[in-house]
Amino acid sequence: MSPLSVCVNLSYNFHNANRKRIGVERKTNVILILSDDQGYWAMGCAGNRELHTPNIDTLAKTGMMFENFFCASPVCSPARATILTGRIPSAHGIHDWLAAGNTTSRYEPPSTKLIQYLDNIPGYTDYLVENGYYCGISGKWHLGDSHHVQKSFNFWRVHAKGGGNYYGATMIKNNRAYVEKRYVTEVITDNAIEFLESAIKKQKPFYLSVHYTAPHSPWTRQQHPEKTFDRYYNECPFKSVPYEISKRPEWVKKLSIPVHDEKTRRTYLSGYFAAIEEMDKNIGRILGWLDEHHLRDSTLVIFTSDNGMNMGHHGVFGKGNATFPLNMFEESIRVPCIFSHPQVIPQGKINSMLVSQYDLMPTILDYPGLKISGPQHLCGRSFADVLRGKEADQREFVVIFDEYGPVRMVRTGRWKYVKRYPYGPDELYDLKTDPHEEKNLINATGFEKIKRQLRIQLREWFLKYTDSQMDGVYESVTGKGQIGPCGTKSRGNVAFNVISFE
Repeated sequence: MSPLSVCVNLSYNFHNANRKRIGVERKTNVILILSDDQGYWAMGCAGNRELHTPNIDTLAKTGMMFENFFCASPVCSPARATILTGRIPSAHGIHDWLAAGNTTSRYEPPSTKLIQYLDNIPGYTDYLVENGYYCGISGKWHLGDSHHVQKSFNFWRVHAKGGGNYYGATMIKNNRAYVEKRYVTEVITDNAIEFLESAIKKQKPFYLSVHYTAPHSPWTRQQHPEKTFDRYYNECPFKSVPYEISKRPEWVKKLSIPVHDEKTRRTYLSGYFAAIEEMDKNIGRILGWLDEHHLRDSTLVIFTSDNGMNMGHHGVFGKGNATFPLNMFEESIRVPCIFSHPQVIPQGKINSMLVSQYDLMPTILDYPGLKISGPQHLCGRSFADVLRGKEADQREFVVIFDEYGPVRMVRTGRWKYVKRYPYGPDELYDLKTDPHEEKNLINATGFEKIKRQLRIQLREWFLKYTDSQMDGVYESVTGKGQIGPCGTKSRGNVAFNVISFE
């Protein structure tokens, strides 16, 4: 018996009547659609009338949308590792986007060594495969060594690096890198449908990760279909994303994406919006395939993003590393999250409880009835019962924790406290009266008690779920990328690129 089999309890904890109602006699298929750098605000169903997302909106109408869903870290690789393993960055060791170890030197200088950063850390796909699922991934991996299959996937068609051009992207097929001339969003969808075609022949339940690189930069005109790009550039007023430089915090010392003129701003926004619309069209292709093959009612479809994005919010462009020091803006950490499964999940419901990416692994495994026990450092809770229509115990989903290297955050429904180790500056916001985080109360009088409570809560939670060998507080994370495994041997400037000030 394999170690994973020991961890997995195959018994289903549902009553027979409930099993019949939700249709788990045959395990539910699961498709996870993951966008790249998409904030919660960047969807039509979230109230943005300048964005055309009819297929994402359909998922929201036919399922449950979580309006307070947060990434575990406001940058891609750490967040993706948390989704897959259920561990926070300080327990899986990926603290920044991976700048090395993904592919060969021809495509990713200067690294010539492939690094499997999550080696020996199980992901939920390991458990799914152990329990009879046929698992595939198409698109962005960006967790090291894109050339070789990891985490028990049966189908592996991934982006070599994790980002880059939309036309001429470097992709992996049969362990080899090649340059794909077609628009990468369509290629990722083509490969996803190829997996689905093979999956229905296996007579097994399937799991599929569809990881788009959209709407990550680059955002220039030549990177996206001109018809879509030009419509936004020529017609959209972009009132949904005002660029208010006056609201940029004083503590911001450096910007990763400087924008100094209106032409550049409009170009970036046009590319960002166009990338989302093109992704939405391709999500429609996947939903259409499910309908055509009569699999929609037996398939759970999840749509979410790795991290959020500021596109002028707070006077910056970018995510958690949009600024130095690194930030925890709401737009950086709050991301889309929609679960759609007709006849099972209540339709058209907006859920306001606070949930996080570290809750995804237990939920994905719990939803079809798989129970795991044994893995260490798992802090998340399943909300599968909520998806089935039950009322959540609000005491279990009232606080969120986040980290980006030495920057940590605790957020409740009302308060947000940001601690920057070791020297600050720290932040405290009353989100009830200041939802746009414009008034930092960290040094204001009258808030000492709540500040102390949040600081203690933050410290105790990370002490409980951190692996001391992976603790981000002791790593020199700058937002410029991780170039090797972290740990006690890397502390200093070994595993992370150093930021430089001009």
